Amino acid sequence: MLMDYASVAAFFLVAVGFIVASLLVGKLVRPNHLYPKKLETYECGESPVGIAWFNFNPRFYIVALVYIVFDVEIALIYPVATVYRRWVAQGLGIFAFSEIFVFVAILMLGLVYVWKKGDLEWIRAIKGDPRGVADVSSRTRAPVDEQLASGLGPALASAALVTVQTGAEG
Repeated sequence: MLMDYASVAAFFLVAVGFIVASLLVGKLVRPNHLYPKKLETYECGESPVGIAWFNFNPRFYIVALVYIVFDVEIALIYPVATVYRRWVAQGLGIFAFSEIFVFVAILMLGLVYVWKKGDLEWIRAIKGDPRGVADVSSRTRAPVDEQLASGLGPALASAALVTVQTGAEG
């Protein structure tokens, strides 16, 4: 009985032997002359600028993960979509549809959560960041002169806001 697996074991040993032999021959043949230019960090053929340790915005990763999740969703839905017509003929159409609906609904809940959390916004202030985003203005509302609005009462400040929004002077 164990002899049935002898060919698998022999193949495995040959594969491991080939890997070890390749690494050993490579170590013996390749040149190993280290110098400062060779030890420098490689950045696409460009000389590195600044330090390598800096804070990278995690939103890039979040958007990439959201893309991967929805890409995998398509890969998981495709097999069901290919046999859906056969399932309808067998009387399992409602089951297949509800299965896909629940799957997509769970993913949509995740998307709504990420969206409401604000992780899909590229420009936003981070709590406690002293730099803030003070120079970013709204695209839907004209800016209000803060000194003008603070020096006026609430009724006049809202009137000044309306004046700035409509572009009328009064």
